[in-house]
Amino acid sequence: MFRKSRTSNKGSGQYDTLISNKMSITGDVHFSGGLHIDGRVEGTVYAEEGSDAVLRISDVGEVVGDVYAPHIIVNGTVHGNVYSSEDLELASKASIHGNVYYHLIEMAMGAAVNGSLLHQREGGLPGGSRTLPSGHRQEQQGSGARAAASAVTDGESQKEEPQEDGSGSSLERASSV
Repeated sequence: MFRKSRTSNKGSGQYDTLISNKMSITGDVHFSGGLHIDGRVEGTVYAEEGSDAVLRISDVGEVVGDVYAPHIIVNGTVHGNVYSSEDLELASKASIHGNVYYHLIEMAMGAAVNGSLLHQREGGLPGGSRTLPSGHRQEQQGSGARAAASAVTDGESQKEEPQEDGSGSSLERASSV
């Protein structure tokens, strides 16, 4: 009659890699299997393409960047978006400052999400993959930079002639055009 939670055996499993509370990593972290974070990671954390990886961020763990994995358990802090293609567990001390993309979610009382919760189909991450390859993040950043550069270029092409009487700011002149 009652089903066991899918994450019940994921959280208590063995972890292949540990980032201890005395360790800080700057840069992207690629992993497969299990990754347990007690320390600080500044960069994107993502599981190997097509793996059934488990990421666990403990109550003293912190990630400053986006997180991509099929199975994620958070009891620490994430400053970035969280993408879980299978199941996501937010424990009581979890604090996420970014959007959360999930298929199945379990959220304990006390967990905080400062962003949007966005349900996805199973395996429904950007590009339809279970994890995000490293090039995708760079493409996203590149397209944002191209859009910003385009906006600056467009603004420069409409150079204004100074008014002879010196009245009005350039902002007022631009908005009146």
